[in-house]
Amino acid sequence: MKRFHSLAELAPEATRDLLALAARLERASEPRALAGRQLGLLFLDPSLRTLASMQAAMARLGGTSVVLSPGRGSWPLEHRAGAVMDGAAAEHVREALPVLGGYFDALGIRAFASGADLAADLADADFAAMTALAGVPTINLESALDHPCQALADWKTLDDLGIPTHGKLVLSWASHPKALPLAVPAAVLHMAAARGMEVVVLRPDAYALPEPVLARARTAAARTGGRVTETANRREAMEGAHSLYGKSWSSPLHYGDPETEKENRKRLRDWTIDLDWFDGAAAAARFLHCLPVRRNVEATDAVLDSPRSSVVRQAHNRLWAQMAVLHRLLGGER
Repeated sequence: MKRFHSLAELAPEATRDLLALAARLERASEPRALAGRQLGLLFLDPSLRTLASMQAAMARLGGTSVVLSPGRGSWPLEHRAGAVMDGAAAEHVREALPVLGGYFDALGIRAFASGADLAADLADADFAAMTALAGVPTINLESALDHPCQALADWKTLDDLGIPTHGKLVLSWASHPKALPLAVPAAVLHMAAARGMEVVVLRPDAYALPEPVLARARTAAARTGGRVTETANRREAMEGAHSLYGKSWSSPLHYGDPETEKENRKRLRDWTIDLDWFDGAAAAARFLHCLPVRRNVEATDAVLDSPRSSVVRQAHNRLWAQMAVLHRLLGGER
């Protein structure tokens, strides 16, 4: 494996290999597998689980890592082509990334969506440009349109919970005070389709996912026998669901328009996931969320503190999934 940018880039057997390795490393770590290897972690945006789990994963395999947070301990970075750098940014990625590539065996990069230009964010152009400059293997720690580390951990969580390969996953929009990126919903949708699941996107009318995101998932579903649909009907969506994955995202109709987005969200406060969402045929469904989760906004205490909540297991699986990625990327022994 030369890079880890998206599950969509991996052959099915490569994904299965990573999942099997993650399960094996959870049972028995290999503390010398990456001895002497160095990982650089470039965080252009904040993190808790991704930052901590990547450092812990590298340490458990015997390697070392260095965290860089531009503007908070290192120079602010500029990424725009042709920028006149007379503002806060003191360094451009065109110099910074090749330099970092010379220091490390691999680089992990986290760079969120702009939230202003939907076409540019769907193209994930900034992340692609930065990784092209690195000169070493790169890992997507969340970009504008993907979060493969989260998606791989989520797949492992579904396996751990015994949720059928062709079971039903509902990816539901949830109430949130802020417009959030498309990366996690896009990654989760593709992951579940690639697993062969029936995936229903439950969302208000203004929050239908962009067609390129749906098309990628439908292509994966066609290969695996899965299915991807969208609806605004909660009862219809939850019928027979094995799992409900809560996550908020920005409205593609009002992308980059914060005032309209804010007014929309005020009218959608009843999209807080509560226990009554699981009534009837979805009574045994498990609740998933990538975290951080805003309690009693996205999901109630009653859901998050119930036995059906698997959010902590998901977060723990970030460690084992990322250990598997690092093991394969940096040459750990098979």
